[in-house]
Amino acid sequence: MPALSEIAAYLDLEFRGDPALVLDGIASVEEAGTSQLSFVTKAQYLEQAESAGAVILHPDWADDWQGPCLLSPHPYLSYANATRLFDNRPVASGTVHPQAIVDPSARLGHCVTVDAGAVVAAGVVLGDGVWIGANAVVGQNTQIGENTRVYPGVVIYHGVSIGRDCTFHGNCVIGADGFGFSPSDQGWIKILQLGGVQIGDRVEIGASSTVDRGALTDTVIEDNVILDDQVHIGHNVRVGARTGMAACTGVGGSTVVGRDCTLAGMVGVGDHITIADNVHVNGQGRVSKSLLEPGVWASGTPIQPYRDWSKNAVRFEQLAQMARRISALEKQLAAMETGAATEEDDPS
Repeated sequence: MPALSEIAAYLDLEFRGDPALVLDGIASVEEAGTSQLSFVTKAQYLEQAESAGAVILHPDWADDWQGPCLLSPHPYLSYANATRLFDNRPVASGTVHPQAIVDPSARLGHCVTVDAGAVVAAGVVLGDGVWIGANAVVGQNTQIGENTRVYPGVVIYHGVSIGRDCTFHGNCVIGADGFGFSPSDQGWIKILQLGGVQIGDRVEIGASSTVDRGALTDTVIEDNVILDDQVHIGHNVRVGARTGMAACTGVGGSTVVGRDCTLAGMVGVGDHITIADNVHVNGQGRVSKSLLEPGVWASGTPIQPYRDWSKNAVRFEQLAQMARRISALEKQLAAMETGAATEEDDPS
């Protein structure tokens, strides 16, 4: 377990307290014990951290804290980096399990792990340090970059290109057919999805999320994109670098989402829409038109007591009728004002 001085060196931070203090874990301010490291993002949370062994905090708050601490201008970022010192995830074996199926034509780099029940199809290329989890499937001619981890149950279809240092959580699906059908007298006629999926470096895709392959050209996820659980990306979508999407967000086909955007939980984005860089959409936002200016956007009705909501719902259905009545009243008022002005100007 690391000592306080070792953590400070790893994070490149100044510290205060016993350099030999050993910390055996990291925890929230509410739960941290005397042998654990914690962090505070606001000064008012310091009171809750009294039982922590050491705390990551902003230098401006140091006078209000008497215990061991690490001084960081960005406590939350330092906390994120500190978690690597306490990593408790399983370690890759660096071997192919006897119960895995790897096609002879697949090319595996150095120290690749393929767990039991996984399938690696013909023409696949796996870079150094790739980890394919149990029962995952990697389709024909897919390429996966160095140190990417594919968790159990993930399905990656054929013709997908994935960069390095990516993470795909359990049961996500990459490269399934986009939703393309043409109506006909005989019913729906499927449009074969002939494109693929391109995913950049350091992309993380959450459990049970889906990224559809393109209809004719590729669906593209740029570098450093993060997708939460149960996010859906439609065919031919392009998601810009460093954009993040929270759970249950859906993006319709052929939409372009800019760089450095955030879409909060349950945001719905229509098809053939353009979203500019640095756009931030609040939870449950309904994006039905292009957003060409950066900034924070929102839609929907905030939660309220049922009695108020039921009354407002009735009024909502009456909006069209009310608008017509207001328009008629405005015309009547304008006519009255015109008549009054005419009387004032009449010299008789």
